[in-house]
Amino acid sequence: MTSPAATKPAILSVDDDPGVSRAVVRDLRRRYGAEYRILRAESGAQALDALREMKLRGQPVAVLIADYRMPGMDGIEFLEQAMDLHPYARRVLLTAYADTSAAINAINVVDLDHYLLKPWDPPEEKLYPVLDGLLDAWRASEHRPVTETKVVGNRWSPRSSEVREFLARNQLPYRWYLADEPEGARLLEAAGADPERCPVVITATGDALVQPSDSVLAENVGLTVNATGEFYDLIVVGGGPAGLGAAVYGASEGLRTVLVERTATGGQAGQSSRIENYLGFPDGLSGAQLADRARRQAAKFGAEVITTREVVGLEVNGSARTVRFADGGRLCAHTVIIATGVDYRRHPAPGVDDFTGRGVYYGSAMTEAAECADRDVYIVGGANSAGQAAVFLSRNANTVHLIVRSDSLENSMSHYLIQQIAQIPNIQVHTNTEVIAADGDDHLQQIVLRDNVTGNEEKAEAERLFLFIGAVPQTDWLDGMVKRDDAGYVLAGPDLMVDGARPAGWELPRPPHHLETSVPGVFVAGDVHADSAKRVASAVGEGAMAVMLVHRYLA
Repeated sequence: MTSPAATKPAILSVDDDPGVSRAVVRDLRRRYGAEYRILRAESGAQALDALREMKLRGQPVAVLIADYRMPGMDGIEFLEQAMDLHPYARRVLLTAYADTSAAINAINVVDLDHYLLKPWDPPEEKLYPVLDGLLDAWRASEHRPVTETKVVGNRWSPRSSEVREFLARNQLPYRWYLADEPEGARLLEAAGADPERCPVVITATGDALVQPSDSVLAENVGLTVNATGEFYDLIVVGGGPAGLGAAVYGASEGLRTVLVERTATGGQAGQSSRIENYLGFPDGLSGAQLADRARRQAAKFGAEVITTREVVGLEVNGSARTVRFADGGRLCAHTVIIATGVDYRRHPAPGVDDFTGRGVYYGSAMTEAAECADRDVYIVGGANSAGQAAVFLSRNANTVHLIVRSDSLENSMSHYLIQQIAQIPNIQVHTNTEVIAADGDDHLQQIVLRDNVTGNEEKAEAERLFLFIGAVPQTDWLDGMVKRDDAGYVLAGPDLMVDGARPAGWELPRPPHHLETSVPGVFVAGDVHADSAKRVASAVGEGAMAVMLVHRYLA
């Protein structure tokens, strides 16, 4: 945790003469120590290292005081480099009478605010009035540094987009900087990072992570990535509404519960800008808010939530059920609930894959919303997630074009949402239409739309295309273990019974419970369940019901 002293603005003195350096710091602390951190360095290089660290940590620097005559790097050279890191800090040069001409020249070179002749005794007359004026000016035009996570990247970098999405979905505050803009360049310089190797993530503690993986990022921003135990009563695989519901009810009813999530809690629902038909929230709430509340609720009851761990296999080892991770680790429990949900289906049009993360986004409407101001935006999809994104983006976009293959939104979207869209003048709904191509240079610039009734094709200028099409269950890791339907959705309970016969390999004297899969003790909940309702409330309900059936199994 950052100490209170570390949050104070700093006054940094640089002088290679230890006696002079101590004298400067003594006088500064006597007058300004209560409100400012008083720091000293004995060389320009040492001072620049300190300034880089403060830059990365987001700690403010109010005044820089440098002696003119220093070996290796004189005061002017130091201030010239320091202003690249902390351009808003006020700059003072300490000089002897013989060096006043150099000090005057420095006013133009480093935009010097003042120069002081040594000695400055008494400080009450020659030092403090100068610094008081500089500090007043600094406070009046203060540019507050950012203390949360910072991400420096390129506008059209797919990985930069993924990192921002990861942080946003995990409810981690961050500030976004473009690498080719001044503040982004200053941060890269402070981190000693190559602009060609973005994104660079600078944590609140000042650590610079160059092109980090999700797991490395998670570890450095405070997410839990490892379970504390080796054996649990219940492992929940997937952190969407169904998984979070199962974790809350499992932990609250005394089961030692761990939830394993590949990316971020919330699932597809967590990316929704507004959910208005969820029981108990008449004014609606965002998917991120719902996910955050549910995660905190699960943790309150004692459930462990671990992220960036991808489950790649399921095993039966006697009475234990074991999940295997992509990194070779494993976790065991008496029971497992599969709540992995679904992913958006990939769009088949030529060029779309080439621009994913560079103007084409699956979901991500909230993360990219700021970039859509006063622009034409295209959304593909006719279900609630697409409608919610259209309503959200319409607040700032010039026009939102909703592209729907069917002849009506009524086939797949909730009535309340259709009514909202009809009342927003800058949303245009294009039915019987689909995107058939995407084109551009380093990012998306143009799409081709086809009217499926007339066959007419039309080119449209577009830098942002959001895709909310279909659903693909994430169940390949269950191959050879759990029965699924032809589309990959998990079968359970009555759906496993054929002509009254239990599934092959079922050895218990009873039939499978309602949400129990073809493997005893392994249950399913939410969108990944065959023929599920694909609604948040039903997913949460199935998560709770699955826990009730877990208790029956354990009994």
